[in-house]
Amino acid sequence: MSILEARKRAEEAGFDLVEVSPDANPPVCRILDYGKLKYQQKKKDQQKKKIVQQKEIRLRPRISEHDMQVKLKQIRDFLARGDKVLISMNFRGREMVHADMAKELMDKIATEVEPLAKTEKTPKIEGRRMCMMLVPKNALPHHIDQADEDSQVQEQNPNIP
Repeated sequence: MSILEARKRAEEAGFDLVEVSPDANPPVCRILDYGKLKYQQKKKDQQKKKIVQQKEIRLRPRISEHDMQVKLKQIRDFLARGDKVLISMNFRGREMVHADMAKELMDKIATEVEPLAKTEKTPKIEGRRMCMMLVPKNALPHHIDQADEDSQVQEQNPNIP
């Protein structure tokens, strides 16, 4: 189809003629709303640039069951938002003797949030602290891929091949 004929079709439909692949032979063009395309690309770029924050949860080796449930809820909320979670357990006095119990507690936390997160850094003692890092399994839950975008364009303008 010639350029003039394509432009005429685009004007009749009330859309723009957009060159999709200029390097192809012949160049590939589409009839679509250019302003909407730019808006979708801008939103997609913003989603890719989403800043992942690191949140910290501080625990003690002798934590009660209810307090543990509250901390687990906070961890789940942070992971659902897409943030990394650093879980640190601080030891005081003779609590360092029971580091094995603290490791079991950290492992319990990791298994509780396993559907939402994977362990990036396993529990490790650093001085008087034990740290573990959890990362969400689905970093960008609202990702729009190219196939979805193409189907949306097709639905808007059915006369595009």
